[in-house]
Amino acid sequence: MSRRFRPSRRPTALVALLLLGLVALRLGQGCLLEPAPQAVAEGTYRLQRVVDGDTLLLENGARLRLIGVDTPETVKEDSPVEPWGSEASAFSKEFLSAGEVRLQLDRERVDQYDRFLVYAWVGERLLNEELLRAGLARARLGFNYSESFKRRFRAAEAEARDARRGIWSRQNVGN
Repeated sequence: MSRRFRPSRRPTALVALLLLGLVALRLGQGCLLEPAPQAVAEGTYRLQRVVDGDTLLLENGARLRLIGVDTPETVKEDSPVEPWGSEASAFSKEFLSAGEVRLQLDRERVDQYDRFLVYAWVGERLLNEELLRAGLARARLGFNYSESFKRRFRAAEAEARDARRGIWSRQNVGN
């Protein structure tokens, strides 16, 4: 009496179960990742709020960072509000008080914090440039963006510095 050899189904079932577990684990990890920021193209958008002088949040959830300017910090974790930071935030809020902003993009589209890099226009006025002219921001010229905007920003900063506005006032010389 011979017994026929029947292969065990255990290894196949074990491999299938292991693969199913890996797929479930991978899908679970995907749910824990932050969602990708909403896409932003050039155009007009509704503003949800001004985060600080140089950072904005659109109604669609996209976070924006103004190209070429750096305002004093107001919301940096574990840091005090910097001098002129509150004024820069208030300036941006007033500038954008109509609730709509026209965005223009440049070469680099997103920064290391997944914020969209933009020029923010209201009518014919550019928020990036007006913050510099008011002395509420420093020009950041070392990044990869338009040379014509760099010239505009350099001139606006020089105007504020010569007039000793905001961060360029006597009390802040040396800061």
